[in-house]
Amino acid sequence: MTDPDLAHLLATWPDPGPGNLAPRERVRMALERREPDRVPVDLWAVPEVWTRLTREFGGISQEAVLKRLRVDVRWVRPTYVGPERTRPGGVEVDAFGAWRKVVFHDFGSYNEYAGYPLAEAQTAADVHAWDWSRTEYWDVGNLPGDLARLNEDDDYFICYDVGGIFERSWGLRGLDRFLIDLVEQPDIACAIMDRMTDLYIANVTRVLEAGGGRINMAYTWDDVAHQHGLMISPRMWRKFMAPRHQRLNAAIRAADPHVKIMYHSCGAIAPLIPSLLDDLGIDVLNPLQPQARGMDPARLKADFGDRLAFHGGVDLQYTLPHGNPDEVRAEVRRLIDTLGVGGGYVLAAAHYIQNDVPTQNILAMYGVDRRVARRYTP
Repeated sequence: MTDPDLAHLLATWPDPGPGNLAPRERVRMALERREPDRVPVDLWAVPEVWTRLTREFGGISQEAVLKRLRVDVRWVRPTYVGPERTRPGGVEVDAFGAWRKVVFHDFGSYNEYAGYPLAEAQTAADVHAWDWSRTEYWDVGNLPGDLARLNEDDDYFICYDVGGIFERSWGLRGLDRFLIDLVEQPDIACAIMDRMTDLYIANVTRVLEAGGGRINMAYTWDDVAHQHGLMISPRMWRKFMAPRHQRLNAAIRAADPHVKIMYHSCGAIAPLIPSLLDDLGIDVLNPLQPQARGMDPARLKADFGDRLAFHGGVDLQYTLPHGNPDEVRAEVRRLIDTLGVGGGYVLAAAHYIQNDVPTQNILAMYGVDRRVARRYTP
């Protein structure tokens, strides 16, 4: 796309206007499976996409991009004040102790795993003796001010990213070793997950308290599936992962019973959805990877839409990176008119928008009329 073409597209983007509801009420209604004035939207993107959008919108801020696209959701987080840690060879230690290194690809970069600090642990005692991150590493003092500034602009729906138990745990041990541990040495895997869960509970409790009732949703996650099925059996998931998510979710509910809980797993997560509802009591499922086995949005709406809300769904494997704007608009229209009927849907990409997605496709996605146009019939 040439610069004049992009400038024209930006200038003619069809602003849906503020609507009849404040953003927070719009999302709240949708998550309670009541149909609002229009389907609410969220925007997740990798840093390279944010840089591109802020530049191509004329050098505006990230917040200004969200306002321009009429995004209903905002995310807040405490300030990390813990130790800055590095290792030889350009390896950085993240806030939770994982070893990471920037790896470049054709469209940008990712912080990939560069080793595992608990790879040599022989016992659960070794796990407990490790230098774990502590909740004091996050300062929640910024949250009241951040929330007040957001309230000055509009009444947004506010979310906080709690973390993932399985994924961050194996990130300290190594995926292969961790999966073997679940069979051969479950005490090691369980010790890691327990310590991670304890940290999340401490963090989310402090965050919700500092938020003073203004944080609306807690986001928990664990990638436990791939394109064609689960990474572990449902039995193993219920034995090892579910109890820890139950403990975390119970702490979230105790801290603020009004907070919604969203659970994320990429891939073919459909076999676990009944347990996510019955055992974990989640309110929202993300990201609805539509090309994964069993994740057809219409079928999910028919099977679970009376109990569960959905977030995500716009295909990142073909439509957004490789389709044209008309294909993007058609897919978004279909999702609004299936998942959005009767409420229960927040429109977003099926993960962070990657840097191979053209700007015109992003604008097409957010430029569709967000009102439900027809009734859904399973």
